[in-house]
Amino acid sequence: MDLAFYTNFSNSLTQQEAQVSQLQTQISTGYTVQTPDQNPGAWEAATVGQDQLSALSNDNNTQAAIQVQLGTVNDAYQSASNLFNNVQSVLEQALNGTTSTQNLLALTAQVSAAQTQLQAIGNTTTATGTYVFGGTRGSVPPFQTDANGNVMYLGDGGQSQAAITPDINASTIANGDVFVSALSGNGYSSVTATSTNTGTGQVLSLGPVSAATAAAFQASSAPITLSFAAGSSSGLTYTATQGGVQIATGNFTSGQSLQLAGQDFQLAGTPASGDSFTISPSRPQTAFALLQTVYNALHSSASTPAQVAQTNQILNNSLAGLAQYQQAVVTAQAQNGVTLQAVANASTSNTNQTTQVQTAVQNATGVNTPVAIATLDETLTALQAAMKTFGNVQNLSLFQYI
Repeated sequence: MDLAFYTNFSNSLTQQEAQVSQLQTQISTGYTVQTPDQNPGAWEAATVGQDQLSALSNDNNTQAAIQVQLGTVNDAYQSASNLFNNVQSVLEQALNGTTSTQNLLALTAQVSAAQTQLQAIGNTTTATGTYVFGGTRGSVPPFQTDANGNVMYLGDGGQSQAAITPDINASTIANGDVFVSALSGNGYSSVTATSTNTGTGQVLSLGPVSAATAAAFQASSAPITLSFAAGSSSGLTYTATQGGVQIATGNFTSGQSLQLAGQDFQLAGTPASGDSFTISPSRPQTAFALLQTVYNALHSSASTPAQVAQTNQILNNSLAGLAQYQQAVVTAQAQNGVTLQAVANASTSNTNQTTQVQTAVQNATGVNTPVAIATLDETLTALQAAMKTFGNVQNLSLFQYI
């Protein structure tokens, strides 16, 4: 008997069954290439693409984490900005000269509340409990009160960078410098009245007239003493000395402008003979110390005109110092916004790249599911028909025709 028919038929069935199995695997996995030997070129292209997708996915996770953290930082900056603006309003009300004792006490209470709120803002945490202004010490509350009631910064100025794209890094942490590093007064000098002054004079900063000279004064350690004395007539004279050297002198007129150390100052009110003021180079002053100074000035009872003038001197100097922190927060928030925008741009770029790579991987090894399903149906139909035919042939017998 010639068995070639049965052998060929059996081989055909085996091939069809193998094709069915392959199509089923392709449909279930979504890939036409399961092993490198099936299509080495396509396998290599898909492997490279999958590595790229993995890297892009890691970048996306990093971007999302940075966006959440810096979003929290941005909210804290906004809260601090609002707080400083409220304190500015308090200072302006206290300085307007018409605030009653009762209202002054209310303003003092507002400053006290602002102190507590600022510490809470400085100790802002993410959803995972990380202190966003702690620098690299994110597990420790960065702003803590010592035994004397002073708020101390226990964080650090550390920076950390993370790759948001293969070519771009972004800062993943902030630090508390924005609350502790601004300069006192107008950023160049601070003015204080001598506690024994008996007049109503004040020395108000109007800003620099020579930034270079003012900066040189700020970098120095020699303060200027501005003193007032009775003149040869009924008026007053002023004398400014620095390091024992006279640098300016003249007759006093209330409201006049006086230029010292590259800065313009207004001589307000009427000082008494023997009164003096010290113009010192600005030094770093924490926002917490600034608020404490404001609180102490408002809390003290200023009953005489001389005491009111000294209180106002402190408040005006604090108002200038507050402006330094207002600007510091605005600058920090702007820088934080630039980083957030860079992360958002990188995220958009990664999304586009991911789509492109996924398309390339799909083109290299992806299965066309509708076509594969149709082919599978056709193959199964053909296989079933072939098996039925083969069964019918097996049932044929020569004895049926005898």
